[in-house]
Amino acid sequence: MGTGKLPIKNLLRKPGRTCALVLLTAFLALAVFGGSVVVRSLRGGLNSLEARLGADIIVVPGEMASKVDLKELFLQGTVGEYYMKASALDKVREVEGVEIAAPQTYLTSLKADCCAVKVQIIGIDPGVDFTVKPWIDRSLSRDLGDMELAVGCKVSTGVGENLRIYDRSCRVVAKLAETGTGFDTAVYCNMDTMKTLLAAAEEKGIVHRLTSDNGDRISAIYVKVAPGYDVSDIEVRLAAHVRKTKTVRTRTMITDVSESLAGIARTVSLLAVAVWALAFVVLLIAFAMMIAERRREFAVLRLLGTSRGGLTGLILTETALCSLAGGLLGVGVASLAVFPFTTLIESRLGLPYLTPSTGTVLALAGTTLLVTLLVGAIASAFAAWRLSRVDPGTTLREGA
Repeated sequence: MGTGKLPIKNLLRKPGRTCALVLLTAFLALAVFGGSVVVRSLRGGLNSLEARLGADIIVVPGEMASKVDLKELFLQGTVGEYYMKASALDKVREVEGVEIAAPQTYLTSLKADCCAVKVQIIGIDPGVDFTVKPWIDRSLSRDLGDMELAVGCKVSTGVGENLRIYDRSCRVVAKLAETGTGFDTAVYCNMDTMKTLLAAAEEKGIVHRLTSDNGDRISAIYVKVAPGYDVSDIEVRLAAHVRKTKTVRTRTMITDVSESLAGIARTVSLLAVAVWALAFVVLLIAFAMMIAERRREFAVLRLLGTSRGGLTGLILTETALCSLAGGLLGVGVASLAVFPFTTLIESRLGLPYLTPSTGTVLALAGTTLLVTLLVGAIASAFAAWRLSRVDPGTTLREGA
């Protein structure tokens, strides 16, 4: 007797039982896939931020350190109007062990005519910059010229188009890769362009703490330590030599967050294991009850010529169909809950959040489906094996 269509017919005959099994495996897949994507996104954002910062030490104005959490500021990629004299750059370069010192100047966020989100202006010195320039070089083989911009990935203006800032037209010549931070809504220009934009802002009556009169001020100095020198020693020297400033070690900042992230990952993993264990126990009970309820049905199939292997295959096929449907449902719901809200998740967590590549997401989804099928198969296999050992004649006489 052929049993090829029986699994589907059996599942449709008991829709309530089938839906319960599907929803159980869906919850399992949702927890595992959603948790895995969030943890991967946090790790990706942190790695991307570390690569983008690129410095061993960041020197910032002392007032900035007293008013904001520097770790939070750089992790979120947001900047404010904090400045120190440009002479601080020369003092930093005087410290033995400093290989490169590159300045950056920040303006507070503004609403540009190109974007649905605010953008922030960051001035760099292309001649010495070693943090942003390597990312710009991926799409531009020369330094940023006057009134030229490199823009973050969330700025909707494309390469070759013009972006108006304070009624000044700037040419977009490069677009940067995603970081999962506020830097994705930043625009980068050289220092001369920054001065032009400041003057344009003043013409429009927009007041910044940085003006065209005191435009020789800078917001941060990114320091690369020379080979053979200890970063901690250089940090101490900078603190002693450059007054009214605060130093931030990027490696320490990233390491602290990495340790916190490792704790989050462990918690998510433990929760996933707990969910898997609970789901496995519930599936064992559910399949045991289902098979006990259908003993007479299976006994009739045995008397009609279905082999023990065929009976076991029938049960496993039903399980696989429920697990596959539940896995697809769980992955789908998790995708709808995670991917459209990446910006909200990033802001709530206060950490860099960079969604994995499509290939990685598909791999996570495939792994989730595979393990969901495996758990369902293991949960039903034992009950199916016990049933296949029962004498069909005895079963039918017991039910007579």
